[in-house]
Amino acid sequence: MKYYLFLLLLLSASLSAQDTLLVHYVADFPIDGQATHTAWQKSPWYALPARNELAKGLDSRFKILYSDRGMYVYLEGKDQKVTTTFQNDFEDLYQADVFEVFFHTNPAAPVYFEYEINPLGKELVLMVPNFQNKFFGWLPWHYEGDRKVQKKVSLNHNVGTPGSWSAEIFIPFTLLTPLENVPAKPGMTWKGNFCRLDYDTGKMAKWSWSPLPGTFHDYKKYGVFLFK
Repeated sequence: MKYYLFLLLLLSASLSAQDTLLVHYVADFPIDGQATHTAWQKSPWYALPARNELAKGLDSRFKILYSDRGMYVYLEGKDQKVTTTFQNDFEDLYQADVFEVFFHTNPAAPVYFEYEINPLGKELVLMVPNFQNKFFGWLPWHYEGDRKVQKKVSLNHNVGTPGSWSAEIFIPFTLLTPLENVPAKPGMTWKGNFCRLDYDTGKMAKWSWSPLPGTFHDYKKYGVFLFK
């Protein structure tokens, strides 16, 4: 009986661990769009599972780290072609190929940060109040200097063969002001999500770390980050 109880507890622990993303501390480093810096060895790969049939076969994954100054995120995914016409920042990037990052630093507050980047390196930066599923994004003020996201995109596409694209970004804690639990410290927990959209077939293919059957803004179902 004790043996079966032990197995049950072990299984429960492993299932819970899958819902927690471990974020390791690093010293700041330069980004290049391909995550070649040795600091990335501190982060395991986390899968971005396909959330509909159109996304299957185009594997996607990500890594995440943090420093005294901000958050590092690297995302990559297999891709057939670049499908976007958005060539300016702060356009509706989610209507075409895009990676999306959500940071919910205080799960008790209905406000979170959203960052989107497309294969052309264009970005959408938002602070999102979400009250009873009524939400709208607000653009950052004085988005410059040490408040600006650092970003690099890498494309790997050849005619007639499947390719891929990736994005490496650094989100400074100064940009997240005045969200609570910022800057991140060891032992802190946030919630959040990582997502991808692709429109190569003309219809939406979608991936997300936390399983969200509807909108990516269902923040109460985001996964947990634990800072190490």
